[in-house]
Amino acid sequence: MTGGTVLWIKPSWFTEEINPVALSAFFDPRDIILARTADQTETLAAAEEGLRSGAVGLVVMEMDKPIELTPGRRLQLAAESGRTIGLSLHPEGAGNQAATTRWLCKPMFSASDSTLQAWSIIKNKTGTINSWAVRWDETARRIHVVSKTAERAGSEGPPG
Repeated sequence: MTGGTVLWIKPSWFTEEINPVALSAFFDPRDIILARTADQTETLAAAEEGLRSGAVGLVVMEMDKPIELTPGRRLQLAAESGRTIGLSLHPEGAGNQAATTRWLCKPMFSASDSTLQAWSIIKNKTGTINSWAVRWDETARRIHVVSKTAERAGSEGPPG
């Protein structure tokens, strides 16, 4: 996915666990560092250090409330300094005011394809806003955009 180590930061009170076997479809689970934090301040500090260090390819933070503008800007500057990608996961409706882009990802029902999702870019400081249907190709280990005119797995095709 990133070609490097992933630092995944989540609050200690989040009960969901990361499943390394499920992540193995995306990258080697040995390349993930899990960090549990006491509160949002600690999560932001750990994320900023990870982003600024340049030692990891991706920093994922799980948040339960929005990030205010100043801490969000600090994360953005740290990511630019360390040339690292930062991904902040928020509940729907929450977010980061300083983020360059904001995405909304939802599963799409398909009887034959459990990987089908709707990805929408709902904020973009430098480009357009749009939505796509995507699916995970496990063989190629990458996301594929599903053409609007293509038949999706399980579709019955056009009438007639």
